[in-house]
Amino acid sequence: MLRFIDRDRSPPAQRPPGERRADFAEIYAEYAAEKAAGQAARCSQCGVPFCQVHCPLGNNIPDWLRATAEGRLEDAYALAAETNAMPEICGRICPQDRLCEGSCVIEQSGHGTVTIGAIERFITETAWQEGWVKPLRPGAPTGQSVGIIGAGPAGLTAAEGLRARGHDIALYDRHDRAGGLLTYGIPNFKLEKHVVARRVERLQDAGIAIQLEAEIGGEVSLAELRERHEAILIATGVYGARELSVPGTALEGVVPALDYLIASNRKGFGDAVPAFESGHLNAHGKRVVVIGGGDTAMDCVRTAVRQGAKSVTCLYRRDRDNMPGSLREVSHAEAEGVEFTWLASPVRIEGEKTVAGVCAERMRLGARDGGGRQRIEAIPDTEFRMDADIVITALGFDPEDLPRLFHEPLLGVTRAGTLAVDPQTGATSMPGVFAAGDIVRGASLVVWAVRDGREVTRAIDSYLATQRSGTEAQAS
Repeated sequence: MLRFIDRDRSPPAQRPPGERRADFAEIYAEYAAEKAAGQAARCSQCGVPFCQVHCPLGNNIPDWLRATAEGRLEDAYALAAETNAMPEICGRICPQDRLCEGSCVIEQSGHGTVTIGAIERFITETAWQEGWVKPLRPGAPTGQSVGIIGAGPAGLTAAEGLRARGHDIALYDRHDRAGGLLTYGIPNFKLEKHVVARRVERLQDAGIAIQLEAEIGGEVSLAELRERHEAILIATGVYGARELSVPGTALEGVVPALDYLIASNRKGFGDAVPAFESGHLNAHGKRVVVIGGGDTAMDCVRTAVRQGAKSVTCLYRRDRDNMPGSLREVSHAEAEGVEFTWLASPVRIEGEKTVAGVCAERMRLGARDGGGRQRIEAIPDTEFRMDADIVITALGFDPEDLPRLFHEPLLGVTRAGTLAVDPQTGATSMPGVFAAGDIVRGASLVVWAVRDGREVTRAIDSYLATQRSGTEAQAS
């Protein structure tokens, strides 16, 4: 260990930009075992490991880095899997530059961070190849069942944890494939879909039932699910796209980011996608403007490049240092030919029936607000125009109105529209109904959803144990 002084940071090789623009395959090569061990050996084995402290899951990063450096890869995987139900997914899509790697002590000392995410991906991919990822073994049957609404990262994590405790699990999802945004929101160049599918298959092999194209509040009501199951977990995520409040948003060619990404991912599966074939959700040959500065915006611009767009521009109202998305993703986009127009905000979208351009004005950063972030203000008389054939709005997501959709007015919500829960247990205002993930915390990272799924598992299991005890007491 402690090789950071004489060994430089060396991430996995990236495929050349010209090559990766032509397909949707992941852009990183896999580490060789010797390279992974050498990079893991750069870890300083801190007494207070800030990488672990700043990981939402509290992953035991120093220990599995040491095991990797010593060639004990099966031990490394076991350590990674102790706290994370899907380490190979988090290793690919977590913004490590803002979390574990961004907190690495040797990075702060100027030696360059340990490549934690790439090593996590390496050890878990090796585990799948070597058969170290064992089948999920259900615990002793409890005779109780849990219905989970939403087969995204929070729901899948809770399903695994609750099945391991002996409960019967039924997952309900509105889409025709499980995985939530892992399947339909994140492009293949960041997360190839077989990686998600094998996790889902492992759960199904353990007896977890997955009912797809199940719109709760439609053919099946929440009330019916409560009768079927002893407990319910709502893990729907947040899918309500924030709207752009400028004139012209009703023009043909203005599309929400998630609609665009879902269409692209469906094409990747080989599905028939009429809105793609018609050109409505297809950037090929078009001048594309993406409005927003988060990771979803980066997914959109990089997808448009791969679809063969004529030009791709990202319009963001703040500067590069103040954007919410991962700077690593920005660098990838720039290398692939995306243009960024910083400190600019749209004032209207122009066109007759279809989009022809975006008019924007220059912005500047002003005084800091109560949270320490600089406010933005428009610079007078700086309006300019960008030609566009398609405008993708990537302004973030808000929760859907679940009390209305589920026909359950007693389901409490916060002022932000997220589900109101007990912060210790995830229990909602309805007995036996819990919630976790983005529908509680708002649009966030996959790693936080995994953590929420892990934590609510304990609360639901405790609730069910109490219910069993009460039933047994009545019987005696």
